[in-house]
Amino acid sequence: MPSQIRLKLLVIEDEEAVSRGIATFFSDSGYEVIVAGNGVEGVAHFREEQPDIVFTDLRMPIMGGLDVIKAIKELSPDTPIIVISGTGVVKDAVESLRRGAWDYVEKPIHDLAALEHMVQKALENSHLRSQVAGLKQKLLSGTIRKPETFSAIITRSPAIHSIFQYIEVIGPTTQPVLICGETGTGKELFANAVHVASGRKGKLVALNVAGLDDQMFSDTLFGHAKGAFTGADRMREGLIAQAAGGTLFLDEIGDLKEASQIKLLRLLQEGEYFPVGSDFPRKSDARIVLATHRNLTEMVARESFRQDLYYRLFAHQISIPPLRERADDIPLLLEHYLHEAAASLNKKKPTPPPELCRYLQAYRFPGNIRELKAMAYESIARHSQGMLSMETFLKFMGAVSAPQPTEASPMAEIIVRNADGEHMPTLEEAEDVLINQAMRLAKENQGIAAGYLGINRSALNKKIQKRKNSDA
Repeated sequence: MPSQIRLKLLVIEDEEAVSRGIATFFSDSGYEVIVAGNGVEGVAHFREEQPDIVFTDLRMPIMGGLDVIKAIKELSPDTPIIVISGTGVVKDAVESLRRGAWDYVEKPIHDLAALEHMVQKALENSHLRSQVAGLKQKLLSGTIRKPETFSAIITRSPAIHSIFQYIEVIGPTTQPVLICGETGTGKELFANAVHVASGRKGKLVALNVAGLDDQMFSDTLFGHAKGAFTGADRMREGLIAQAAGGTLFLDEIGDLKEASQIKLLRLLQEGEYFPVGSDFPRKSDARIVLATHRNLTEMVARESFRQDLYYRLFAHQISIPPLRERADDIPLLLEHYLHEAAASLNKKKPTPPPELCRYLQAYRFPGNIRELKAMAYESIARHSQGMLSMETFLKFMGAVSAPQPTEASPMAEIIVRNADGEHMPTLEEAEDVLINQAMRLAKENQGIAAGYLGINRSALNKKIQKRKNSDA
């Protein structure tokens, strides 16, 4: 059974041999089975136990199957119901579907494995409908039910807030979750939030698969049997076993070798794996969460990532925006990391200069939150007294410079357009264009704009004042 939570199955059937056969098979498959001998008893059990799926016979004493369907649908419209019909009652079976049953199966039931497949499909459909309804409700309400789930993620961004709502909806499902985002955006924090939102009792086990060849990937994740290779003098459990009843987080899956991708696909599809050196598959009930900074769509087009695995990861995807698209989060993150760094070094947190956040918000942060954290820690380490110096931050931001043009690169041009058409600007006109552009990029911060232009703030201020005076 794919989930670590025992799913409840209610069997309403007056023929003891039929109900016993179904109950035994599904109990052995890991389900919690409740049996009722008639419709009235079955509806009462449904109210008390709230099962995930229901089997009901059509022809029963006291209360028939069609009335059972009506009663259950009034109590829980989304609970799937599978009808068990005798031969020759096709008309009643069709009527049961019209009243909301998911499917029907005729007695005698010979293929119980096919019946379990029907159950799984019905549950997947029910879960999907619940997710859509839940997501719609959350988006309309704009609320987060358990904000403590996301306490480790510091933000005021509406985009991140929407991701929180999405995670609360998909958290309890068994489907894999793919988290995409640039390096340093905090993908592991979102993976942990998915785990907490799932309510799983097991732990979160993480593995960064970047740089692992297939042998190392298989041994680390799946473990090995005794004698699997030289030095394997005892059996060893892999990380997937440690994640039983919990969540397995695989980071940087875009770096997986093709042989490892095939094994991951089997784990996702079948919920089973082979320890290295073993011919016997083992089952896993761990929820799989994966992350990558790569563009998997492009990798599929280049045939460096398997298309079938890519589509298997399509169920739930989270895309984390980079820090440069979350400028309002920068003051919060800066304050947090300055406080954290000061505490780790047993220092009093200094006050940052008021203009620091303006500088940071104009910076593109190729390293995202990780880079901002490094800036904060380095600045605290170098701080001795007084107000926090901006020197460390400016060095970080200055280290990432624009690439220099090569000899083959075309020369940049500035063209002035007005009512008379286009013309080569004068020096004064070119200066105006550059100043306007720098101020726009710096969001009207003269200190930042001066840095773009390669002059000091005082010189830029004089030029702006001169322009204002000439326009007066």
